[in-house]
Amino acid sequence: MRTTEGCGPAPDDGLEAAVIWRNRALRLLDHVPLPIAVCEFGGRILIVNRAMAAEFGRLPGQLRNRKILEFFTLRDSGTLEALTEAVRLHRRSQYPARVSWTPAGGRERQGEMTVALVGDTPEQTPSLLLSLNAAEPAGEAAPPPGPRAGASPVEARILAAAARGDTTAQIAREIGVTADGVNYHLARLSRRWRVPNRTALVARAYATGVLLPGSWPPQPAGSL
Repeated sequence: MRTTEGCGPAPDDGLEAAVIWRNRALRLLDHVPLPIAVCEFGGRILIVNRAMAAEFGRLPGQLRNRKILEFFTLRDSGTLEALTEAVRLHRRSQYPARVSWTPAGGRERQGEMTVALVGDTPEQTPSLLLSLNAAEPAGEAAPPPGPRAGASPVEARILAAAARGDTTAQIAREIGVTADGVNYHLARLSRRWRVPNRTALVARAYATGVLLPGSWPPQPAGSL
């Protein structure tokens, strides 16, 4: 590799440097314990890490170029509609998706997959960065949320702001996230708690102790 004195790789070595960094990134990905995959928007698998391949008793290269929906079943068709709309509006955000799958030599499992739209420019058709989160055997109901475990601190703050009647934009400014981030957290809570809208989310938050009863303005429990 040619170098410019004191300046690292020469300009015409940019491609070689990019390949080196790509290989480093892939090696790091293989050390992440969370199952991760990168797919084309149409679902063709480009990259999986060892943890994802191990779910199906395979090596990473054996999943490449296969369709991700050969391995996972979407439990909510609305996920595809949300992703399609996000691409149409040139959004880059994250979306929760309930999925089921059958691991190697095991029984069917269910869990949540986070789907992130990633790309170099908003105009470019994005790729999908998939990360598989906590799972439970299919057919076993998830435990109801308790006063402490029902929501993360960020989710509790979002719920408190929603209980005050704040708009998505107002909540985003207060919490310090994007509007898409607020919608992502609310969508995750709606799926986790199996409720249809913000009104039901707020009611569930009070019922489970996530929000402090008898307080105005609404406050997360334990914040006082």
